[in-house]
Amino acid sequence: MRYCFVLLALLFLLCSTDSPVYPTNYFRSPVKHQMRLSGSFGELRRTHFHFGIDIKSAQGSGDEIVAAAEGYISRIKVQAGGYGNALYINHPNGYKTVYAHLSRLAPEFAALVKSEQYTNESFEVDLKLDSTRFVVEKGEYIGNLGNTGSSGGPHLHFEIRETETDAPINPLLFGLSVADTRRPMMNQVRVYSLNNKGESLAARTYDLYGAGKLHKVRGDTIYTSSKEVGVALKSYDQMNGANNWNGVYRMTMLEEEEIRFQFEMEKLPFDEIHYIHAHVDYEDRVTKKSYFNRCFLLPGNRANIYDQVENNGILRLQDNRATKVTIISEDLGGNVSKAQFWVKYRPTIVKKDPKTHNYFLLQREENAIDNGQIYVYFDENSFYEDVYLDYQMSLETSDNVYSVIHHLHNFRTPIHHAFDIAIRPTNLPNDLKDKAFVAFCDKNGDITNVGSKWKNERLWGRSKTFGDYYIKVDTIAPRIQNVNFQENMRGRPQFTFKISDNFSGGGLDYRATVDGEWILMEHDAKTRRIFHRFDGRILKGEHQFQLVVTDALGNEEVFERTFVR
Repeated sequence: MRYCFVLLALLFLLCSTDSPVYPTNYFRSPVKHQMRLSGSFGELRRTHFHFGIDIKSAQGSGDEIVAAAEGYISRIKVQAGGYGNALYINHPNGYKTVYAHLSRLAPEFAALVKSEQYTNESFEVDLKLDSTRFVVEKGEYIGNLGNTGSSGGPHLHFEIRETETDAPINPLLFGLSVADTRRPMMNQVRVYSLNNKGESLAARTYDLYGAGKLHKVRGDTIYTSSKEVGVALKSYDQMNGANNWNGVYRMTMLEEEEIRFQFEMEKLPFDEIHYIHAHVDYEDRVTKKSYFNRCFLLPGNRANIYDQVENNGILRLQDNRATKVTIISEDLGGNVSKAQFWVKYRPTIVKKDPKTHNYFLLQREENAIDNGQIYVYFDENSFYEDVYLDYQMSLETSDNVYSVIHHLHNFRTPIHHAFDIAIRPTNLPNDLKDKAFVAFCDKNGDITNVGSKWKNERLWGRSKTFGDYYIKVDTIAPRIQNVNFQENMRGRPQFTFKISDNFSGGGLDYRATVDGEWILMEHDAKTRRIFHRFDGRILKGEHQFQLVVTDALGNEEVFERTFVR
């Protein structure tokens, strides 16, 4: 058994040797402590593949970050969400590195950012710099690890990209050292019975059991009611010194001894970000928060991570014969785990469960729905497979709803491109037209504003999710919560407010002034907090402070106080 396993592992490794060779002695670690990862490259996230590696902090925020190689600062970006405080360094070898979620920037970079913020009267800035402005050496201090932007905890998000294409490449392919002697985990396998169009008729999930490298299902054999079969695997990787469930580097499926499907997390262009929805079992992800890697392709999946694919990874079973399926999961430390089982066709009378639908949307074509009350337009290739769309209308008698409720299919079906949606109002007073918006109501009852433009007597929006849509009105001003602003601010380092709105979507604009002059309020979107750090611009004495917060529909809230510095 061990001999066969080694041969199998060597087989799929030899079949994967056409990857580019990357320089392994050029980049150093961007942190001074031992690298431990809380996120791997290509890891499966809720809405995207992960485009870098997440390096754990040594003791929380504040660890020094250094340039991974010589080069120049080509971009400095500051935003409330996303990457937060981020630095980009172009290197002479054709690559660039990205350092995101920084708590602080090196003083010379921070000074430029603040100057631009006051010049533009905006917290968010995106500065493109030439090669002469900030030249850095390998190992030079550039900032501090942090938790800014859409980070879920202190860490450094680190990327290596091709400068020419801007495509991120797995940083561990450049020789960065991460201790890893742990094999990938294998939790469950999912087997899909497919029709002759590759559509799923039924799916069943089986737990995997085993110690060491080999994992099996109970009884060894899985029976299906279809000769066309797709397989998916739930597998994670762990590294030394970290309990995070990271993504695997390579997954290979073999039928008998032949490779039928393989993906590899080597390079991920940004325009492929949303193919994550086709790579995973999307319905299982949104209903159970479970991440299965499909080992077969949906028709609309055009990601380039799939190195070897035969018959789209779909297995064709034979009568009276079990087919051996082997799935190998591998990390970049050379650790390998294997799941092995047999799949056999067993003719079964299956009660047909026709898909309830009143529209059939072709995956490769443009599609539109217009019944006078609603207009919806989907670009070609908006879906990963043909959609049997169920659309219904219902009346809503609740206050503040000014259209019928449009039940546009269900949230379990993914969409690749955003679509246009326009709704005709009912009984909407003219004096409220400028406060109306297209509301999307998700499965939890949370409401998002997806648009508020009028055209041809309909209200237009843009969305990327199936669900319930209708017209609502927003006349409620945003909320300003005073966290620590006081009349006496002597000796205090900063003041903070929390700002929020009754509906998400559209964003909040804010403007703060002291004695009529704009002041910088930094913004942390995940906590909804804005804060001003005293930096000497506000002199001693009495001052008048004003904060104005405005939502997407023009509703405004004002906070005014006098304070002493």
